[in-house]
Amino acid sequence: MTPEPPALGPDVFAGRRRRVVELLGDRAAALFVAPPASVRSNDVEYPYRQDNDLLYLTGLTEPGSAALLLPGHLDGEFHLFVRPRDPERETWTGRRTGIEGARARFGADVAHDIGELAATVTKLVAERERFYYTLGRDRHTNEQVLQWLQQWHQGRPRLGCGPHALYDPTEIVHEMRLFKAPAEVEMMRAAAAIAADAHVGAMRSVRPGMHEFEVEAQLDFDFRRRGASGPAYPSIVAGGDNATILHYVDNDRLLEDGQLLLVDAGAELGGYCSDITRTFPVGRRFSVPQRELYEVVLSAQKAAIAAVRPGVAFDEPHRRAVEILVEGLLSLGILSGSAEEVIANDGFRPFYMHRTSHWLGLDVHDVGQYKVGEAARELQPGMVLTVEPGLYVGVDSDAAAGRFRGIGIRIEDDVLVTANGCEVLSPGVPKEIDAIEALRAAAFA
Repeated sequence: MTPEPPALGPDVFAGRRRRVVELLGDRAAALFVAPPASVRSNDVEYPYRQDNDLLYLTGLTEPGSAALLLPGHLDGEFHLFVRPRDPERETWTGRRTGIEGARARFGADVAHDIGELAATVTKLVAERERFYYTLGRDRHTNEQVLQWLQQWHQGRPRLGCGPHALYDPTEIVHEMRLFKAPAEVEMMRAAAAIAADAHVGAMRSVRPGMHEFEVEAQLDFDFRRRGASGPAYPSIVAGGDNATILHYVDNDRLLEDGQLLLVDAGAELGGYCSDITRTFPVGRRFSVPQRELYEVVLSAQKAAIAAVRPGVAFDEPHRRAVEILVEGLLSLGILSGSAEEVIANDGFRPFYMHRTSHWLGLDVHDVGQYKVGEAARELQPGMVLTVEPGLYVGVDSDAAAGRFRGIGIRIEDDVLVTANGCEVLSPGVPKEIDAIEALRAAAFA
């Protein structure tokens, strides 16, 4: 039986709200609004995904909802707006939290019908000096907020108060989201374990003659059977030269013996993402050129992971990865000249055109500043980042890269910065050549 996946309790969300309220300070208000559902085709909608800031502060996943934080308000600091219960509609589209559920399940001090949002916000926020709201892709709510701001501005001469400018709450919330608490780390560790299990399943089952989409389907099945909500992003299942396309998602080609298969796939659990990439042979073994390039990428990834520790600049793992990749490209004759010149002139970019890391959390490319002023920010305990160097030799690469043409390799793990260094959250997928080839041999037994 599959064990029950971890979940965040109400106390976690309450603690986050208390911290935001403290940072907002008196005389402020902050509004977080769920995005509208998106239509896929005619009357069919895309699977709904909550705004991650609203999810982070409440745990509520429903559309038609909003949270208003009012530090020091006598009626309560946490006002939650939800759709009212409607038995007829719920028969068609599922159960709703409702007003009572907003208080009982999500800890709202005051719960409102979402239809009362405009009237309630304009009244309560008129007493405040600062209003925090993120202008996003919901054009209707954006326009509403700007109208409210104009209304408050017009009322200031008579009332003596009211917001006169719009502030961005992401400066507060996204900095909080960048540092993962122990409960979040446990969730991300579980999401990585689910994805790792699916990657190993793919290594054990891929055969020549399968299609890329068959591998994708198996990944999706393994994610769901282990308790994940599904993939954290559209999975990349790229055989042969498709692996040289960074965000390849067609996943429709026939897999052939002699090719490599690049699988970039992560699971989402409780809103939290994992992000793992492995590259392995469609057949039993790496060819000599494939092995040579793979060893370079693996060495670069190990060096980059070793560079992850508190006090180190975010760019340092990338710098180390580039050094190793350039040394490898020079030793294989793909590039020429000195390593210093190649790095200074970005001569490696035809073969390595992306960065080595990004933040990871509720978004697969998670929020948080990469720079403080002009300098790369320092890594600190609680941050989670990917480490994912690669090499991509296009089919049109020049003659020097001839025997490597059409080979794309990326190796990616999820890494937590700890007090003494780092922890790889995704250790369950082999990446050493001997271990991968042993798994591949077992697949043909």
